[in-house]
Amino acid sequence: MDFFKLLGKGTKFNSKRYQEDFDIFKNKANVDEIKDTVDVEEESAIPELDFFNTNKSKEDEVDLKKKKNTKKDKKEKKEDKEKDVELEQEMDFSKESEVQKFRLNHKIKIYGTDVPNPIQSFEDLKSIYNVKPYLSNNLKDNGFTVPTPIQMQATTIMLHKRDLIACSPTGSGKTLSFIIPILHALKAPMKKGFRAVIISPTRELAQQIYREFQMIAKGKPFKFCLLSKATNLNTETGYNKNLDILISTPLRLVHAIQHESIKLDSVQQLILDEADRLLELGFLEQMDEIIAACNSPTLQTSLFSATIHSGVESIARTIMKDPIRIVIGQKNAATETIKQKLVYVGGEEGKLIEIRQMIQSGLKPPVLIFVQSVERAKELFHELVYDGINVDVIHSERTKAQRDNIVNNFRIGKIWVLITTELMARGMDFKGVKLVINYDFPQSVQSYIHRIGRTGRAGRDGEAVTFFSRDDVTYLKSIVNVMKSSGCDVPEWMLQLKKPTKEMKKKLRNRPVQRKTINTMSKYDKQKIHHKQDMINNSKKRKLKNNNENEKNNKKSKVE
Repeated sequence: MDFFKLLGKGTKFNSKRYQEDFDIFKNKANVDEIKDTVDVEEESAIPELDFFNTNKSKEDEVDLKKKKNTKKDKKEKKEDKEKDVELEQEMDFSKESEVQKFRLNHKIKIYGTDVPNPIQSFEDLKSIYNVKPYLSNNLKDNGFTVPTPIQMQATTIMLHKRDLIACSPTGSGKTLSFIIPILHALKAPMKKGFRAVIISPTRELAQQIYREFQMIAKGKPFKFCLLSKATNLNTETGYNKNLDILISTPLRLVHAIQHESIKLDSVQQLILDEADRLLELGFLEQMDEIIAACNSPTLQTSLFSATIHSGVESIARTIMKDPIRIVIGQKNAATETIKQKLVYVGGEEGKLIEIRQMIQSGLKPPVLIFVQSVERAKELFHELVYDGINVDVIHSERTKAQRDNIVNNFRIGKIWVLITTELMARGMDFKGVKLVINYDFPQSVQSYIHRIGRTGRAGRDGEAVTFFSRDDVTYLKSIVNVMKSSGCDVPEWMLQLKKPTKEMKKKLRNRPVQRKTINTMSKYDKQKIHHKQDMINNSKKRKLKNNNENEKNNKKSKVE
């Protein structure tokens, strides 16, 4: 709009008298519309003077239209998905070809004999397996409407009382896959002692499984025991025939078995969550003792993880009876909903520069940052704590209360960025984690898959950024292969890199790359501080020496 029209709002101009002047300022496009009296009350104000935001710009209108269109698109997509589900439910499983087609559509691969058919919906649990109404109601109440591929197949195998080895991507719903069959098999609380045992490698994951059991078992008075240091095994919370389900870490349970505080001879269901970690050398002896204590002839064993290599499978088969193996999607691959990215940082100094640039450009919390050791977690925390973001650090040296408080604050959004070690890499379900940053390059493919699996869970989109320096290039090809199999774009030169040998992989797993301390202080400043400290120490030594000499002289003078 014409600025002079706005200034003349409420006044009248005689266009005939001031025709020459008026022609200079009038809008040529509206010549026919201009009258002797110009009233601008109905005109809109220019943006600079639109203090009350009364105008709606064309851009805003376009944005509103776009938002409406996107909402319509989302509704249409949801309707399409619901239609697809309905169509899938109508599939006739009386024909083996239809079952195979269904498995192929959901990327379900099975290995074993007499494998039961998958379920197409949670309603099938009620109609085919006579699952109790409280389970169906709790699933609906907690938003579980359509089963994931692992839930479709693993649930039925366990309901048929078959041993199971299940490999499924992170965030695909493995926990629910064993909760439903366990609760169905136990039927109701009984005074027989523990009938189901779930082992997890970390206390945080054990607590998460405990919460999910309580959520799905709501309305049924099952009694759960989460074994921890605080659990008093010699009194009412110890070995008690009123308890039904035990959730624990290996070391805590072994300690209880050795002190005869717990008996596992009534256990019908044994679940190893994150089985590849539990069957590694660090936990293997402890697992042997636990499995030996579960001596019931009707014991059913199930293994779940996102990464199960051939070595773990061969160990697992020695403790299982004719197990069925399931692989969802690509074996040892990440979820397709995660956008993966590799960033070259040169040396260790480049990592801090890159992460600070990411913070300045705007991080979308919550964010998880993984480092390779407790010391480096502390160092990075001390660097980022003054950068204006809500950051905290969690590692094995923190107390139980501190760790619980940090996890809770991260869940509710009080902490935006959480720095951690491998402690939080497995199984932890933080809904809504937008970004995972591998500050230190992971020591194995399995570590990488589990780390980035903290985002992109339950079908949500996520992003994973991995920093690599000159020291990490040798091991880059392993991660590149995971990215490619997950459907990510990878530069051609990365695909041409040489694979690391088995010896190199083993060496990296056992001993991580030696890295410089995380510190932005210059060499000059470090030398200056070191020199100052030396001067203080030398001064103290001189004073101590002088004091000793004075004492000796005083003693001599007294003797004389």
